Amino acid sequence: MGKDLSGNKAAVSSVVGITIMFAITLLSIGIMVLYTLPAIESMEDMAQAQKIEQGFTVFDSRTSKTALGEAPLQTTGLSLMGGDVEIMGDDDAYNESQIMIIGLSSNSTWYDDFYQNRSYWDAWKSYENEPDFAGFNASMGKIVYTSGERIIAYEGGGVWSKYPTGGTVMISPPEFHFNGETLTIPIMKITGNTSVSGSTNAAISVASTSDPDILFPNSTKNSLFVNPLKADKIIIYIQSDYYDGWAEYAETLITTTATLDDENKTAILDLDTVPEMGTYPLAYNFKIVQLNESNPEPIYNFSYYLEAVSKDASNFNSAQFWLRASSGTKEIEYETDKTTIQHVKYRDSAVSTNWETWVDAGSEFTKYEDPDNKKHANCTFDFLNETYLMEYSDGEIEEYSWNVTSPTTMIPNMTIVDGDTQSLYNITMHYFKLMALEGTIDCTWEEKQNNKVEEIDSEYTLLYDGGGNLISFLHVTRNELEATID
Repeated sequence: MGKDLSGNKAAVSSVVGITIMFAITLLSIGIMVLYTLPAIESMEDMAQAQKIEQGFTVFDSRTSKTALGEAPLQTTGLSLMGGDVEIMGDDDAYNESQIMIIGLSSNSTWYDDFYQNRSYWDAWKSYENEPDFAGFNASMGKIVYTSGERIIAYEGGGVWSKYPTGGTVMISPPEFHFNGETLTIPIMKITGNTSVSGSTNAAISVASTSDPDILFPNSTKNSLFVNPLKADKIIIYIQSDYYDGWAEYAETLITTTATLDDENKTAILDLDTVPEMGTYPLAYNFKIVQLNESNPEPIYNFSYYLEAVSKDASNFNSAQFWLRASSGTKEIEYETDKTTIQHVKYRDSAVSTNWETWVDAGSEFTKYEDPDNKKHANCTFDFLNETYLMEYSDGEIEEYSWNVTSPTTMIPNMTIVDGDTQSLYNITMHYFKLMALEGTIDCTWEEKQNNKVEEIDSEYTLLYDGGGNLISFLHVTRNELEATID
């Protein structure tokens, strides 16, 4: 008879169970390794990058001391951890790491053409030979750490971290400073061309080679490089591998518009300056650069002080002049006769060919006569006078800029009909705010050809809120730094 082996079933079952458990354990370990190893490697890469970023931040701080004259030489240790550090301070590097700064005046004949086509690197090239061109270029160079697809760099006095996705993050800000009035730009120019790689430690040394070169203000280089700024706008082009990080930083520093020229790796910064305001000799042409849209009453003073020829009061009896202003499709005209405003006419050709017309409602500006000499006289035409009334005269032409239902309206929202009156203050404020929506307002003054106004003794006053953090002064220096790696 055969042997009964049923008694060994428990032993076989135990062996199979252990085998299955071992297989499950191995599978679990494999899955854990498969999914956690990349995460661990990613954490290691992140820790390595953070260590390099910290090292570059320390380097940035010490380099600033050298550039600003606090220490002639500074050395910073850096663990390479398998990466590569390269000093890029030669002509090839400067072609891709540089700054161009342009002072732009709205009085320039080429202003409109350039400003409308400014959004790419080298856009200014066609205008460099203009007599009133005011611009200068400064190279920066950089020091770059590379590990795989991760890049960390010192450029322009700041530290930038570039990710494999292509985006740039600012680690330490560049040496751009704005105190509400003055924009200061020390441009750090790196010289040298060496590199080192491996897993050892490296020491980066930086020495200042000379005193800072003052680029602005500098009237010996250009008579327009003066403070307070004569420019209406400052356009800054920053060509850099980290141009998107530069743009983001600039928008946090001051009120500016930053656009990107991705093809040329350029950030383009559009900065507004404090416009010329105050009392000036009588001028035939002047500009209102911009009005603060958030201010419901952005114009503070807009007036003309006029002296009669030979200071003879009788000359005002036939004095006549026109004040005209335009911006884009919008235009306005004031016509005066003696000491009154005969009409104010406004038109927006994008909406209508008709003029909204206001006529004199019986008001008059005061003519001052010298008590010691009755013939001596002057008169101030205040276009923001709150008691001077004008009457709407439609001539069957309906207004289209006051009504709330109109796409071209401006506060106060109301419907104006024939015979309605408004103060000269409201009329001027209303129409000039509308024109400011188009941009710069061009103004002209013209006298009737009978020369009843003594122009040499006359003047106009213009004060308004230009809005934003506007720049009054600009200081730019080039700080040359020689970098080496040991």
